[in-house]
Amino acid sequence: MSITGSVSGSITGAEHRAMTRALTLASTPGVPLGPNPRVGCVVIDATGATIGEGFHRGAGTPHAEVRALAAAGAAATGSTAVVTLEPCNHSGRTGPCTQALIDAGVRRVVFAQPDPNPVAAGGAETLRAAGVEVESGALEDKARDLNRAWSFAMDHGRPYVTWKFASTLDGRCAAADGSSRWISNAAARHDAHRLRSECDAIVVGTGTVERDDPELTVRDEFDEPLPHQPLRVVLGTRTLDATLRVFNARAETQRIESRDVRGALGTLFRLSRHHVFLEGGPTLAAAFLRAGLVDEIVAYVAPMLLGAGAPVVGDLGIDSIAGARHLRIIDVTTIDPHDHAADACVRIRMRAQ
Repeated sequence: MSITGSVSGSITGAEHRAMTRALTLASTPGVPLGPNPRVGCVVIDATGATIGEGFHRGAGTPHAEVRALAAAGAAATGSTAVVTLEPCNHSGRTGPCTQALIDAGVRRVVFAQPDPNPVAAGGAETLRAAGVEVESGALEDKARDLNRAWSFAMDHGRPYVTWKFASTLDGRCAAADGSSRWISNAAARHDAHRLRSECDAIVVGTGTVERDDPELTVRDEFDEPLPHQPLRVVLGTRTLDATLRVFNARAETQRIESRDVRGALGTLFRLSRHHVFLEGGPTLAAAFLRAGLVDEIVAYVAPMLLGAGAPVVGDLGIDSIAGARHLRIIDVTTIDPHDHAADACVRIRMRAQ
Protein backbone atom coordinates (compact mmCIF):
# COMPACT_ATOMS: atom_id res chain seq x y z
CA MET A 1 0.00 0.00 0.00
CA SER A 2 1.59 3.27 -1.12
CA ILE A 3 0.80 6.20 1.15
CA THR A 4 1.90 9.77 0.55
CA GLY A 5 0.76 13.17 1.71
CA SER A 6 1.83 16.43 3.26
CA VAL A 7 2.31 17.24 6.93
CA SER A 8 -1.00 18.52 8.35
CA GLY A 9 -1.55 21.21 10.99
CA SER A 10 0.75 20.76 13.98
CA ILE A 11 1.67 17.21 13.01
CA THR A 12 5.44 16.77 13.08
CA GLY A 13 7.46 15.07 10.39
CA ALA A 14 8.13 12.13 12.67
CA GLU A 15 4.41 11.77 13.41
CA HIS A 16 3.60 11.92 9.72
CA ARG A 17 6.09 9.15 9.01
CA ALA A 18 4.65 7.12 11.88
CA MET A 19 1.12 7.56 10.48
CA THR A 20 2.31 6.33 7.10
CA ARG A 21 3.68 3.24 8.82
CA ALA A 22 0.49 2.82 10.88
CA LEU A 23 -1.61 2.81 7.70
CA THR A 24 0.67 0.17 6.19
CA LEU A 25 0.28 -1.95 9.33
CA ALA A 26 -3.50 -1.52 9.23
CA SER A 27 -3.60 -2.82 5.65
CA THR A 28 -1.67 -6.03 6.48
CA PRO A 29 -3.04 -8.84 4.29
CA GLY A 30 -4.95 -11.71 5.84
CA VAL A 31 -6.88 -9.77 8.48
CA PRO A 32 -10.53 -10.93 8.47
CA LEU A 33 -12.87 -8.18 7.27
CA GLY A 34 -15.63 -6.97 9.54
CA PRO A 35 -17.26 -6.23 11.76
CA ASN A 36 -14.44 -4.01 13.05
CA PRO A 37 -12.37 -1.49 11.07
CA ARG A 38 -8.73 -2.08 10.18
CA VAL A 39 -6.49 -0.04 12.49
CA GLY A 40 -2.75 0.44 12.89
CA CYS A 41 -0.76 2.15 15.65
CA VAL A 42 2.86 3.26 16.02
CA VAL A 43 4.30 4.52 19.32
CA ILE A 44 7.26 6.90 19.07
CA ASP A 45 9.52 8.45 21.68
CA ALA A 46 10.57 12.10 22.09
CA THR A 47 13.19 11.71 19.34
CA GLY A 48 10.68 10.29 16.86
CA ALA A 49 12.06 6.76 17.05
CA THR A 50 9.60 3.88 16.94
CA ILE A 51 9.34 2.01 20.23
CA GLY A 52 6.24 -0.09 19.53
CA GLU A 53 3.76 -0.88 16.79
CA GLY A 54 0.72 -3.05 16.23
CA PHE A 55 -2.43 -3.60 14.21
CA HIS A 56 -5.86 -5.01 14.88
CA ARG A 57 -6.14 -8.64 13.72
CA GLY A 58 -9.91 -9.06 13.86
CA ALA A 59 -12.91 -9.01 16.19
CA GLY A 60 -12.17 -10.15 19.72
CA THR A 61 -8.39 -9.66 19.45
CA PRO A 62 -6.40 -6.84 21.11
CA HIS A 63 -6.75 -3.47 19.41
CA ALA A 64 -3.85 -1.85 17.58
CA GLU A 65 -3.09 0.56 20.43
CA VAL A 66 -2.92 -2.24 22.99
CA ARG A 67 -0.53 -4.26 20.84
CA ALA A 68 1.70 -1.23 20.21
CA LEU A 69 1.76 -0.30 23.90
CA ALA A 70 2.65 -3.87 24.85
CA ALA A 71 5.56 -3.76 22.42
CA ALA A 72 6.73 -0.41 23.83
CA GLY A 73 6.52 -1.56 27.44
CA ALA A 74 7.71 0.91 30.06
CA ALA A 75 9.10 3.18 27.34
CA ALA A 76 5.51 4.18 26.49
CA THR A 77 5.57 6.69 29.38
CA GLY A 78 5.85 10.17 27.87
CA SER A 79 5.53 8.82 24.31
CA THR A 80 3.31 9.72 21.36
CA ALA A 81 0.83 7.18 19.99
CA VAL A 82 0.03 7.59 16.30
CA VAL A 83 -3.20 5.78 15.34
CA THR A 84 -5.16 5.52 12.08
CA LEU A 85 -8.52 5.76 13.89
CA GLU A 86 -9.59 7.74 16.96
CA PRO A 87 -9.01 5.47 19.99
CA CYS A 88 -12.22 3.75 21.06
CA ASN A 89 -14.01 4.94 24.16
CA HIS A 90 -16.10 1.92 25.07
CA SER A 91 -15.83 -1.61 26.42
CA GLY A 92 -16.82 -4.38 24.03
CA ARG A 93 -14.96 -7.68 23.73
CA THR A 94 -11.92 -5.65 24.80
CA GLY A 95 -11.52 -2.61 27.06
CA PRO A 96 -11.41 1.02 25.87
CA CYS A 97 -8.16 1.99 24.15
CA THR A 98 -8.42 5.46 25.68
CA GLN A 99 -7.92 4.00 29.14
CA ALA A 100 -5.03 1.82 27.95
CA LEU A 101 -3.27 4.90 26.58
CA ILE A 102 -3.88 6.88 29.75
CA ASP A 103 -2.70 4.03 31.97
CA ALA A 104 0.48 3.66 29.89
CA GLY A 105 1.37 7.33 30.50
CA VAL A 106 1.21 8.35 26.84
CA ARG A 107 1.79 12.11 26.54
CA ARG A 108 0.29 12.73 23.10
CA VAL A 109 -2.06 10.96 20.69
CA VAL A 110 -2.26 11.69 16.95
CA PHE A 111 -5.05 10.02 14.98
CA ALA A 112 -6.13 10.17 11.35
CA GLN A 113 -9.88 9.54 11.22
CA PRO A 114 -12.45 10.47 13.86
CA ASP A 115 -14.45 7.39 14.89
CA PRO A 116 -17.87 7.60 13.17
CA ASN A 117 -19.27 4.78 15.30
CA PRO A 118 -21.50 6.46 17.91
CA VAL A 119 -20.93 3.55 20.29
CA ALA A 120 -17.15 3.96 20.30
CA ALA A 121 -16.75 7.71 19.61
CA GLY A 122 -15.61 10.32 22.12
CA GLY A 123 -12.09 9.05 22.64
CA ALA A 124 -10.46 12.39 21.91
CA GLU A 125 -12.48 14.15 24.61
CA THR A 126 -11.68 11.45 27.17
CA LEU A 127 -7.97 11.70 26.41
CA ARG A 128 -7.93 15.49 26.64
CA ALA A 129 -9.83 15.35 29.93
CA ALA A 130 -7.04 13.14 31.27
CA GLY A 131 -4.38 15.66 30.23
CA VAL A 132 -3.24 13.91 27.03
CA GLU A 133 -2.44 16.14 24.03
CA VAL A 134 -4.57 15.15 21.04
CA GLU A 135 -4.17 16.02 17.36
CA SER A 136 -6.36 14.70 14.53
CA GLY A 137 -6.58 14.73 10.74
CA ALA A 138 -3.17 13.37 9.69
CA LEU A 139 -3.72 11.46 6.41
CA GLU A 140 -7.43 11.25 7.19
CA ASP A 141 -8.40 10.62 3.55
CA LYS A 142 -6.05 7.63 3.39
CA ALA A 143 -7.47 6.26 6.63
CA ARG A 144 -11.06 6.64 5.40
CA ASP A 145 -10.21 4.93 2.13
CA LEU A 146 -8.69 2.00 4.02
CA ASN A 147 -12.05 1.40 5.74
CA ARG A 148 -14.26 2.84 3.01
CA ALA A 149 -17.19 0.44 3.43
CA TRP A 150 -17.07 0.48 7.24
CA SER A 151 -16.89 4.29 7.33
CA PHE A 152 -19.79 4.54 4.89
CA ALA A 153 -21.89 2.15 6.96
CA MET A 154 -21.22 4.08 10.17
CA ASP A 155 -22.08 7.39 8.46
CA HIS A 156 -25.25 6.15 6.72
CA GLY A 157 -26.62 3.47 9.03
CA ARG A 158 -26.62 0.84 6.27
CA PRO A 159 -24.07 -1.32 4.44
CA TYR A 160 -22.12 -0.10 1.43
CA VAL A 161 -23.54 -1.92 -1.63
CA THR A 162 -21.42 -3.20 -4.53
CA TRP A 163 -23.47 -4.59 -7.42
CA LYS A 164 -21.53 -7.13 -9.46
CA PHE A 165 -22.63 -8.65 -12.74
CA ALA A 166 -21.25 -10.29 -15.88
CA SER A 167 -22.72 -9.45 -19.26
CA THR A 168 -22.25 -9.66 -22.98
CA LEU A 169 -21.35 -6.54 -24.95
CA ASP A 170 -25.06 -5.97 -25.63
CA GLY A 171 -25.96 -6.11 -21.94
CA ARG A 172 -27.32 -9.66 -21.64
CA CYS A 173 -26.72 -11.78 -18.55
CA ALA A 174 -28.28 -14.92 -20.04
CA ALA A 175 -29.28 -16.26 -23.46
CA ALA A 176 -32.88 -16.58 -24.63
CA ASP A 177 -32.96 -20.22 -23.49
CA GLY A 178 -31.86 -19.18 -19.97
CA SER A 179 -28.29 -20.47 -20.23
CA SER A 180 -25.66 -18.18 -18.73
CA ARG A 181 -22.54 -20.29 -18.03
CA TRP A 182 -20.09 -18.98 -18.80
CA ILE A 183 -20.29 -15.36 -19.95
CA SER A 184 -17.04 -14.30 -18.27
CA ASN A 185 -13.75 -16.20 -18.42
CA ALA A 186 -12.21 -18.25 -15.60
CA ALA A 187 -9.80 -15.48 -14.61
CA ALA A 188 -12.69 -13.02 -14.31
CA ARG A 189 -14.62 -15.45 -12.14
CA HIS A 190 -11.57 -15.86 -9.88
CA ASP A 191 -11.30 -12.07 -9.72
CA ALA A 192 -14.95 -11.89 -8.68
CA HIS A 193 -14.23 -14.34 -5.84
CA ARG A 194 -11.45 -12.02 -4.68
CA LEU A 195 -13.96 -9.16 -4.56
CA ARG A 196 -16.47 -11.38 -2.74
CA SER A 197 -13.84 -12.00 -0.06
CA GLU A 198 -13.63 -8.24 0.58
CA CYS A 199 -17.31 -8.10 1.56
CA ASP A 200 -19.12 -9.50 4.57
CA ALA A 201 -22.47 -10.35 2.94
CA ILE A 202 -23.49 -11.68 -0.48
CA VAL A 203 -27.09 -10.87 -1.42
CA VAL A 204 -29.25 -12.63 -4.02
CA GLY A 205 -32.96 -13.03 -4.57
CA THR A 206 -35.03 -16.20 -4.33
CA GLY A 207 -35.36 -16.28 -8.12
CA THR A 208 -31.60 -16.55 -8.61
CA VAL A 209 -31.33 -19.27 -5.96
CA GLU A 210 -34.13 -21.30 -7.51
CA ARG A 211 -32.93 -20.87 -11.08
CA ASP A 212 -29.13 -21.19 -10.72
CA ASP A 213 -28.66 -23.04 -7.40
CA PRO A 214 -25.49 -21.05 -6.56
CA GLU A 215 -23.38 -21.92 -3.52
CA LEU A 216 -22.27 -18.29 -3.00
CA THR A 217 -19.04 -19.16 -1.22
CA VAL A 218 -15.63 -17.58 -1.73
CA ARG A 219 -13.31 -20.08 -3.42
CA ASP A 220 -9.66 -20.15 -4.45
CA GLU A 221 -8.17 -20.91 -7.86
CA PHE A 222 -8.64 -24.63 -7.15
CA ASP A 223 -12.37 -24.09 -6.46
CA GLU A 224 -11.90 -24.78 -2.75
CA PRO A 225 -13.79 -22.66 -0.16
CA LEU A 226 -11.64 -20.23 1.84
CA PRO A 227 -11.66 -20.27 5.68
CA HIS A 228 -13.47 -16.94 6.11
CA GLN A 229 -16.82 -16.76 4.32
CA PRO A 230 -19.22 -13.82 3.91
CA LEU A 231 -22.78 -14.22 5.13
CA ARG A 232 -25.02 -15.57 2.35
CA VAL A 233 -28.28 -13.61 2.23
CA VAL A 234 -31.39 -14.72 0.35
CA LEU A 235 -33.93 -11.94 -0.07
CA GLY A 236 -37.56 -12.62 -1.00
CA THR A 237 -40.75 -14.37 0.03
CA ARG A 238 -40.66 -17.42 -2.26
CA THR A 239 -40.49 -20.83 -0.56
CA LEU A 240 -37.22 -22.59 -1.35
CA ASP A 241 -36.08 -26.20 -1.19
CA ALA A 242 -33.82 -26.72 1.84
CA THR A 243 -31.49 -28.91 -0.26
CA LEU A 244 -30.36 -26.00 -2.44
CA ARG A 245 -26.62 -25.35 -2.18
CA VAL A 246 -26.97 -21.91 -0.63
CA PHE A 247 -28.21 -23.66 2.52
CA ASN A 248 -25.26 -26.04 2.86
CA ALA A 249 -22.82 -25.96 5.78
CA ARG A 250 -19.95 -24.26 3.95
CA ALA A 251 -21.06 -20.79 5.09
CA GLU A 252 -23.76 -19.13 7.16
CA THR A 253 -27.01 -18.20 5.40
CA GLN A 254 -29.58 -15.58 6.38
CA ARG A 255 -33.11 -15.61 4.95
CA ILE A 256 -34.81 -12.19 4.80
CA GLU A 257 -38.35 -12.92 3.76
CA SER A 258 -39.23 -9.50 2.42
CA ARG A 259 -39.12 -7.51 -0.82
CA ASP A 260 -38.14 -4.35 1.06
CA VAL A 261 -34.52 -3.83 0.03
CA ARG A 262 -33.98 -0.82 2.31
CA GLY A 263 -35.33 -2.77 5.26
CA ALA A 264 -33.07 -5.69 4.34
CA LEU A 265 -30.02 -3.45 4.47
CA GLY A 266 -31.15 -2.19 7.86
CA THR A 267 -31.33 -5.78 9.09
CA LEU A 268 -27.83 -6.51 7.80
CA PHE A 269 -26.45 -3.36 9.43
CA ARG A 270 -27.86 -4.51 12.76
CA LEU A 271 -26.05 -7.81 12.13
CA SER A 272 -22.79 -5.81 11.81
CA ARG A 273 -22.53 -6.42 8.06
CA HIS A 274 -21.04 -3.32 6.48
CA HIS A 275 -20.30 -4.26 2.84
CA VAL A 276 -22.87 -6.05 0.69
CA PHE A 277 -21.95 -7.78 -2.58
CA LEU A 278 -25.15 -7.75 -4.63
CA GLU A 279 -25.24 -10.67 -7.08
CA GLY A 280 -28.94 -11.03 -7.74
CA GLY A 281 -30.65 -11.05 -11.10
CA PRO A 282 -32.15 -8.14 -13.06
CA THR A 283 -35.24 -7.79 -10.84
CA LEU A 284 -33.33 -7.47 -7.58
CA ALA A 285 -30.71 -5.19 -9.16
CA ALA A 286 -33.46 -2.89 -10.42
CA ALA A 287 -35.05 -2.78 -6.96
CA PHE A 288 -31.79 -1.64 -5.37
CA LEU A 289 -31.12 0.89 -8.13
CA ARG A 290 -34.62 2.37 -7.99
CA ALA A 291 -34.21 2.80 -4.23
CA GLY A 292 -30.86 4.56 -4.72
CA LEU A 293 -29.05 1.84 -2.77
CA VAL A 294 -26.24 0.89 -5.16
CA ASP A 295 -22.98 2.65 -4.28
CA GLU A 296 -20.58 0.84 -6.58
CA ILE A 297 -20.85 -1.32 -9.69
CA VAL A 298 -18.37 -3.95 -10.88
CA ALA A 299 -19.20 -5.12 -14.41
CA TYR A 300 -17.43 -7.95 -16.23
CA VAL A 301 -18.14 -7.39 -19.93
CA ALA A 302 -17.34 -10.20 -22.37
CA PRO A 303 -16.70 -9.60 -26.10
CA MET A 304 -19.74 -11.53 -27.27
CA LEU A 305 -23.21 -10.69 -28.58
CA LEU A 306 -26.51 -12.48 -27.94
CA GLY A 307 -29.10 -10.11 -29.35
CA ALA A 308 -31.76 -11.56 -27.06
CA GLY A 309 -32.10 -12.94 -23.56
CA ALA A 310 -32.24 -11.55 -20.04
CA PRO A 311 -30.90 -8.01 -19.51
CA VAL A 312 -28.55 -7.31 -16.60
CA VAL A 313 -31.11 -5.00 -14.99
CA GLY A 314 -34.89 -4.71 -15.01
CA ASP A 315 -37.10 -1.68 -15.53
CA LEU A 316 -35.79 1.42 -13.77
CA GLY A 317 -38.72 3.62 -14.75
CA ILE A 318 -36.56 5.70 -17.09
CA ASP A 319 -38.32 6.73 -20.30
CA SER A 320 -35.89 9.28 -21.78
CA ILE A 321 -32.16 9.82 -22.10
CA ALA A 322 -32.49 12.81 -19.77
CA GLY A 323 -33.36 10.44 -16.94
CA ALA A 324 -30.36 8.13 -17.42
CA ARG A 325 -28.40 7.16 -14.32
CA HIS A 326 -24.85 8.47 -14.71
CA LEU A 327 -21.88 6.68 -13.13
CA ARG A 328 -18.26 7.62 -12.52
CA ILE A 329 -15.68 5.17 -13.89
CA ILE A 330 -13.03 4.31 -11.30
CA ASP A 331 -11.08 1.61 -13.10
CA VAL A 332 -11.05 -0.33 -16.38
CA THR A 333 -9.00 -3.54 -16.52
CA THR A 334 -8.69 -6.19 -19.24
CA ILE A 335 -8.67 -9.69 -17.79
CA ASP A 336 -7.02 -11.91 -20.38
CA PRO A 337 -4.64 -14.46 -18.84
CA HIS A 338 -3.95 -16.36 -22.06
CA ASP A 339 -3.58 -13.40 -24.43
CA HIS A 340 -6.46 -14.73 -26.50
CA ALA A 341 -8.72 -11.85 -27.50
CA ALA A 342 -11.74 -14.16 -27.77
CA ASP A 343 -11.34 -15.12 -24.12
CA ALA A 344 -10.76 -11.60 -22.82
CA CYS A 345 -13.09 -9.87 -20.41
CA VAL A 346 -13.14 -6.23 -19.33
CA ARG A 347 -13.77 -5.34 -15.70
CA ILE A 348 -15.28 -1.88 -15.28
CA ARG A 349 -15.53 -0.47 -11.78
CA MET A 350 -17.92 2.45 -11.30
CA ARG A 351 -19.39 4.46 -8.46
CA ALA A 352 -22.56 6.47 -8.15
CA GLN A 353 -22.14 10.18 -8.79
